[in-house]
Amino acid sequence: MIKRILVLVVAIQLVGCAELQKVVNNLPNGGALTQEQIGNGLRQALDNGIKNQVSKLTSKDGFYRNQLVKIMLPQELQAVDKGLRKIGLGNLADEGIKVLNRAAEDAVKTATPIFINAVKEITFNDAKNILLGDQNAATSYLQGKTNTALYNSFSPVIQNSFSKVGADKVWNNLISKYNSIPFVKKVNPDLTQYVTNQALKGVFTMIEVEEKGIREKVGLRNTALLKQVFALQDKK
Repeated sequence: MIKRILVLVVAIQLVGCAELQKVVNNLPNGGALTQEQIGNGLRQALDNGIKNQVSKLTSKDGFYRNQLVKIMLPQELQAVDKGLRKIGLGNLADEGIKVLNRAAEDAVKTATPIFINAVKEITFNDAKNILLGDQNAATSYLQGKTNTALYNSFSPVIQNSFSKVGADKVWNNLISKYNSIPFVKKVNPDLTQYVTNQALKGVFTMIEVEEKGIREKVGLRNTALLKQVFALQDKK
């Protein structure tokens, strides 16, 4: 029985490689791409995502002015936002949202080295799965490789950034004012974990945007190798 299972596993792997090889053989250039070139093409695509999208998030308003990733208040603080606006403190509520986004923008600056290491580790098998996979397969690969390291990197930066960008003072003031409103349920949330998770979500959202563009728009394949490698995907 064990032998049969092993034979089945090997057969499945061979079918995957054969599928990719069939695509390679059908290319107009006669399938001249090597495994190394295919891997390098996927690395270029992920590098584009990091350069063109993630780097934007590190600039001022990179999160705050981007509706795809803007960090809004967690559910338990929606009442705080509404309560402050009802008593004429809408500007303070807006500032509370802004400083959360500022902390995320600061944290994402630590992401690039982590991504670079993950991109370097792409194997031919990874490349095969990405090319023949879903529209977000490259993003999913990066997420699986980097999510824990990014969380551990983002969390202390965000905590420190709260102090640096004044988020701690803004939110202490905001929550104190809200808690002073008669008959409201008092709140005292720890926002570090929430903003860290939202920052991670934003990073992978933007990488997915770039990946989708490269997969669907030939014009975004800005190197000869990218054009050759993603022609494999077009042929599948």
